[in-house]
Amino acid sequence: MSLGDGKNVLVFVEVVDGSPVNNAMEALGLGRELAQAKGEEVCAVLIGPDLDAAAEACAKGGADKVFTIAQDAWQLEVYASILGQLIEKYAPALVLTASNQNGRDLQAILANQFDTVCVSDIVGARIEDGTLILTTPLYGGGVWNDVKVASHPKFATVRAGTGKKVPPEEATSGEIIKEDVAPAADAVSTKVADVVKEVAETVNLEEAEVVIVGGRGMGSKENFQKVHDLAELLGGVVGGTRPVVEDEWVPHPQQVGQSGKIIAPKFYIGCGVSGATQHLTGILGSDFILAINKDEEAPIFDVADCGIVGDVNEILPLLMEEFKKAKQA
Repeated sequence: MSLGDGKNVLVFVEVVDGSPVNNAMEALGLGRELAQAKGEEVCAVLIGPDLDAAAEACAKGGADKVFTIAQDAWQLEVYASILGQLIEKYAPALVLTASNQNGRDLQAILANQFDTVCVSDIVGARIEDGTLILTTPLYGGGVWNDVKVASHPKFATVRAGTGKKVPPEEATSGEIIKEDVAPAADAVSTKVADVVKEVAETVNLEEAEVVIVGGRGMGSKENFQKVHDLAELLGGVVGGTRPVVEDEWVPHPQQVGQSGKIIAPKFYIGCGVSGATQHLTGILGSDFILAINKDEEAPIFDVADCGIVGDVNEILPLLMEEFKKAKQA
């Protein structure tokens, strides 16, 4: 199925606990830039229960139109069917989602439905001579690759930290429209009997403003407790590198990097993290990176805003004391 050239940008904004996901709002910001470059509109789509607050946030956060569809909690087939119907109805030129698990799953289904491809994990997009160019990382982020997609509509997931959210002082006044769309009768082949989450899945690395990541340089699982202590002090969350996850110091849902979570916090601290390419790929969207490692040649220092060379297990207690003084001042 193909809809021709299409017009406007459609962004699926995932809602969790009544609030839009940060990465989805960044995708909305990127969609707005592209739509404005073509003199078109960016439209947000919200599906789920209790959407009023999230819809208002999107209307003020850059969307020209916000389509809301009341629906029960997340189910992939249901959401994909609803989005597919909206794409048929409004015929957008481009469909964006956050580059998280739900966004990637949705885009794969939709791209297949419309006989095209999905460009995953884009780190940039621009219009050149009327042509949309999507930029994606290759080889663990060592190379940027420009992609042109000939078919329509175009589908892409947006890496965290790529788009810019509309600041409050530039709030927009988009129109909120309630859509009455139900999933197709033959679209749902599974039934959700129950949802069970690991404790680690309650740690939302992708939404956190402060992330403390420990690497194998922490030395042991017992030493890794210092990472948890620092995170608690700063009101942040804990992540781990791939070796740390493989050693079972933290569970897999807390892995940061190319094969784990792509994060874009305001403040990232790498504790005993050397900076393998697959890990650096997952943190480059961070606003400020502080790295602590005893090896002054560690690759993470190449991307860090501030680096401390030394034994992380000696430095962390000193760092925590300074943070405590700053909080008390």
